[in-house]
Amino acid sequence: MKYLRSLALLLLIFLFPVVTWAEEIKLPPENLPQLIDAALAGNPEVKSSQSRWQMFANKAKQAASLEDPMFMLKLQNLVAREPFSFGGSDPQTAKVIGISQQLPFWGKRDIRQEMAKHEAESYRWSIEERKLELARMVKETYYQIWATDKSLEIVAKNLQLLGDFVTIAESKYSVGQGVQQDIYKAGLEKSKMLDMQITLKQQRKSLEANLNYLLYRPGNTPVGPIADFSLPKITQSAEQLKYLAEEKRPQMKSLSELVSKGQAGHRLAEKEYWPDFNLSFEYMFREKVDNDMVKDPGYNMFTVGVTFNLPFQQEKRRAMVAESTSETSMATEELNALRNTISYTINDTLAQMDRRWRLVELYKGGIIPQAEQSLESAVISYRVSKVDFLTLLDGRMNLFNYERELYESQAEYMMKLAQLEAAVGGDITVATAPPVAAQPPTAPQAVAPAEPATPPQTPADEHSKHH
Repeated sequence: MKYLRSLALLLLIFLFPVVTWAEEIKLPPENLPQLIDAALAGNPEVKSSQSRWQMFANKAKQAASLEDPMFMLKLQNLVAREPFSFGGSDPQTAKVIGISQQLPFWGKRDIRQEMAKHEAESYRWSIEERKLELARMVKETYYQIWATDKSLEIVAKNLQLLGDFVTIAESKYSVGQGVQQDIYKAGLEKSKMLDMQITLKQQRKSLEANLNYLLYRPGNTPVGPIADFSLPKITQSAEQLKYLAEEKRPQMKSLSELVSKGQAGHRLAEKEYWPDFNLSFEYMFREKVDNDMVKDPGYNMFTVGVTFNLPFQQEKRRAMVAESTSETSMATEELNALRNTISYTINDTLAQMDRRWRLVELYKGGIIPQAEQSLESAVISYRVSKVDFLTLLDGRMNLFNYERELYESQAEYMMKLAQLEAAVGGDITVATAPPVAAQPPTAPQAVAPAEPATPPQTPADEHSKHH
C-alpha cells in the first residue's frame, strides 16, 4: 500500500499549479510599455543619435549664411625716402579703408541650405529607426524571458513528479512488483531535468543582463515575472502592411531625404558653371599738397569694384555633376532595396506567424489534451500493472515536451509580431482574441479531480473499471 499512497500524492500534484520561479523571488510583474519607455529614455545610443541630429541641424542653419565681409585698411603710395610722411608731400599718398563681400551665384545658398536640411532630416529619421529597433529588441527579450520562466515552471513541476516516480518505483521494487532498472531510469530522467533547470536559470540570467543592457541600468538589476498574454491576430494583408510601411517606416523616410539631398546636389553642381562674385568698396583719404612743385586740393576719393571667377575648369564641374548623379542613384537604389527587404520580411514573417498560430491551436486543442489523456491512462494502467514504468515515464516526458513547445510557439509568435512591427514602422492594428483560450493550459489533469479523495481500490477493481 506504500506505493499507492505515493501514487495518490502524485495525482494531487497533477491537480495543483506549481509556483513559478519568477514568483518565488517576490518581484512585481514587468510592464512591457514601461520597459520600452525606459529603454528609449535612457539608452546611450539613442542619445548619441539625437546629438548627431542636432549637430547636422545646426549645420543646416549655417549653410545659407554669407561669408564674413572683409575689411581693409592700408596706406597707399608712401614716398620711399620719407616713409613716415603720410601726406602733404605727394598728392598720390593716401590712407585707404575698404570693405568687400563674397556673393555666390544666385540660388546657390538656398540649394546648400536645402541639402543640409535634407541631411539633417535623414539623421532625425535615423533616430526614430533606432528607437524602433530598440523597442523590437526589448520586446524579443521580454518574451524570451516569459518562455524561459514557463520552461522553469514545468521543469520544477516535473522534478516533483519524477521524484515521486522514483518513490513509486522503489516501493514496487521492494514488494517484488517492479524492477531495479525502473529506479535507475527515473533517476536518470530526474538528473537530465536538473541539468535542464540549471541551463534555463543561466539563460534567464543572460536574458536579464541583455534587458538591463538595453535599458541602460545595472546589469544585476532583477527582472520580475512576465504576465501571461493572449495572441493577437493580424487583421491586415501583406499588401496593406507594405503600404503602411511606406507611410510609417522611419528608414524609408531617411533614405527619401537622402534622395532629395542628392537631387539638390545635382542642381547645385549645375550652378557651378556660373561664376561667384566679389563686391568691394574703398574710400581714400587724401591730404592737400601745396609746395613749389605740386599743388593739389586733396579731395577724397572712392573706388567701387566687382570681381568674379572664370569657370574655365569644365572637367571639374562635369565631375561634380556626375558625383551628384551617383549620390542620387545610390540613395534611390538603397530605397528600392529597403522596399524589397520590407516586402520579403512582411511575407516571410506573416507565414511564420501563421505557422505558430496553427501550432498553438493544435497544441491547445489537440496534442496536449491527447497527451494528458494518454498519461492519465498510463497512470491508471500502471497502478494495476498493465503497463511498465517506462510507458508511464514516456507519457510524462511527452507531455512535458509538448508543453514547452506550446510556450515556445507562443513566445515566438509574439517575437515575430515585434519584428513585423519593426519592419512596418509602428504598432499594427490587431484583433486581441486568443486562438483557443485566454490563459495557457494549467497543470495537466491526469485523472478526474475526485479520484485522489476516494479510498484506494484493489487491483481487481481497477482492472474492472479500466475495461
